[in-house]
Amino acid sequence: MTEPVATPPRGPIVFVAHSGQVSGAEKVMLDLVRAALADGHAVTVACPAGPLVDRLPPAVDHLVIDHLGLTGESGVARIVGGTQLIARWFRTGRRLRTVAASPGVSVVVNSLNALPAVRLAAGTRGMSWLVHDTVITGRQRAVIRLSRTGIRRAVAVSDATAAPLRALRVPVDVRHNGVAWPVDALPDTLHTPPVVGMLALLTPWKGHRVVLDAVADLPGVRVEFAGGHFPGDVDHVAALRARAAQPDLDGRVQFLGHLDLCEALRRFDIVVSASVEPEAGPLSVLEAMAYGRPVIGTDHGGTTEFLAGGAGVLVPPGDPAALADALRRVLSDAALRARMVDDARRRVAERHDLSVTLPAMLADLLR
Repeated sequence: MTEPVATPPRGPIVFVAHSGQVSGAEKVMLDLVRAALADGHAVTVACPAGPLVDRLPPAVDHLVIDHLGLTGESGVARIVGGTQLIARWFRTGRRLRTVAASPGVSVVVNSLNALPAVRLAAGTRGMSWLVHDTVITGRQRAVIRLSRTGIRRAVAVSDATAAPLRALRVPVDVRHNGVAWPVDALPDTLHTPPVVGMLALLTPWKGHRVVLDAVADLPGVRVEFAGGHFPGDVDHVAALRARAAQPDLDGRVQFLGHLDLCEALRRFDIVVSASVEPEAGPLSVLEAMAYGRPVIGTDHGGTTEFLAGGAGVLVPPGDPAALADALRRVLSDAALRARMVDDARRRVAERHDLSVTLPAMLADLLR
């Protein structure tokens, strides 16, 4: 009798994250980690200590590295932080070299901020880059130029994110983010009073201040922010709390901290993505769309791609008056909310089903 031929083990993968926090980019990486394990890959995740480590599956090896990004500093502190970041890139590169430079290892970088460290570790063998950053600043372009010879392949989560990389001659494909599908829509009855919610880290570019200024003009509407913050953003969070305590908002704003997705969405009537800089492929927008929450988002980056054509309402970034007008219109029109939800859930089903998008994304990163 012929013995069955054993399937050879698939090559090991090292995922590198610049932060130990968990936001949309890290959630996508965790999905890829689970998919890679299911496919038979040995997986190592290199990331700083933090909540992300607690979310890693038991079969994953964790390699502790330094935090590889700036964390909200400004002025002289930002200059000092930049110098320290360069030192951390070199230190992390040496630490990664033992796992990243081994034969047969695929290295997947989950953040622009980690690219230089992995370039130092992997040498000319190259790395794949899962792009969650829409490149708009000179500093971002400088980091990419510094690392470009080590980037074997980039996979961007939106067309808007891919475009500036092509201008920098980075080889890039597009694989959109996905979310669990199918899921049941949450009840659509408005709370009393209605609640405008955000699912985002409390960091300046996410636009929480814009939301506060917009809702200040909408008496009888509440605001709830679900999300933590980076250590360097303590002053920003204090400023948000101070704005929320002013008379035009006092008693109408709640900071929820980290909250389960469905628990947060059940509390909200409308989800806002107010980023003042373009998001690459905001997972919170797709999650709200899937669960039947109307979404208002800023008209740039991946948010435009997700919400265009009736799947949401788009407003100019950094414009509280335009956001207030959009909130007023959506909250007052039940038929509009129903159309937005139907169009959004249809778009998720057609373009963002995780069971389809995730294998395609992993295959492109390993190709």
